[in-house]
Amino acid sequence: MSKTKFCQGISDVSDSYNAFIIDQWGVLHNGEKAYDGVLDCLRELKQRNKYIIILSNSGRRAEENRETLKNMGIGPGMYDEIVTSGELTWQGLKKQDEGIFKDIGANCFLMSRNDDRSIIDGLGHLNVVEDIEAADFLLISGSDAPQKTLVDYYEPLLKKAIRKRMKAICANPDNRIVVGSGYAIGPGMIARRYEDFGGVVSYIGKPHKPIFHHCIKMLQEKGIYPGDTLMIGDTMAHDILGAAAVEIDTCLVKCGLHWGAFREAKSPADVDKALNVLILQYHNIRPTYLVNFLNWGRALPDRKHKKRKTA
Repeated sequence: MSKTKFCQGISDVSDSYNAFIIDQWGVLHNGEKAYDGVLDCLRELKQRNKYIIILSNSGRRAEENRETLKNMGIGPGMYDEIVTSGELTWQGLKKQDEGIFKDIGANCFLMSRNDDRSIIDGLGHLNVVEDIEAADFLLISGSDAPQKTLVDYYEPLLKKAIRKRMKAICANPDNRIVVGSGYAIGPGMIARRYEDFGGVVSYIGKPHKPIFHHCIKMLQEKGIYPGDTLMIGDTMAHDILGAAAVEIDTCLVKCGLHWGAFREAKSPADVDKALNVLILQYHNIRPTYLVNFLNWGRALPDRKHKKRKTA
């Protein structure tokens, strides 16, 4: 297996790819503001006509995420598409004609962050019920942690759902979420606890293949294929494993979810050791590249990016 290449920034690898799939939380921002260097990096990529998809396990719809990014200074001109697990879930719930969504039911008990109901906005055939006993299915799109804890708040609800043998859809498989400078349990952790109790959960989002296949289809319509694409993410479990499973090269960002693993690493040898420990924990899948954070890095000669004149 090839060694992971340590990069100073995305400019080190930009010439090798025509498209970039970029995770949102932990790479572009921390939930409150964009990270330093992100805006410049996105501008540089767009100036070089790179196709950019923002791919997020957000339980919110694409337009909601677009507004969030805009408020952080990441305008729509800095990327081409936003794909969220919440959007794919909304589309499935709207049609209810195939796969896990087929005949799922009309009464939904929703677990979201701050009572966010955007994932079902416009779906008039669905009813959000306040009593989980009256629900046909459980929809997990967010977590109110740390204010609401897994043991005291979520587990009693999950046990009621188990007694009804209720199916669950998890529209955000993230086990942990970045909240400012700390972490909290994500909706994926709630869903996995439901599985621990014996519940059946269907996951929409990374690392599961359908959401990556959706991105691949979008790129192929532009004449771009997996071999021309790089996934940039901060989680081994979702971004790196998911992209590797569909044969897309990957770049792990150190400053996100795994920053603690690299905190004591002072030298390249230390970083390599820390990375190898992570790789052993995640099925020996190795990221193609490693960067400290999403920044552009070293300047490239302008001649590399001028379009060839045609006769």
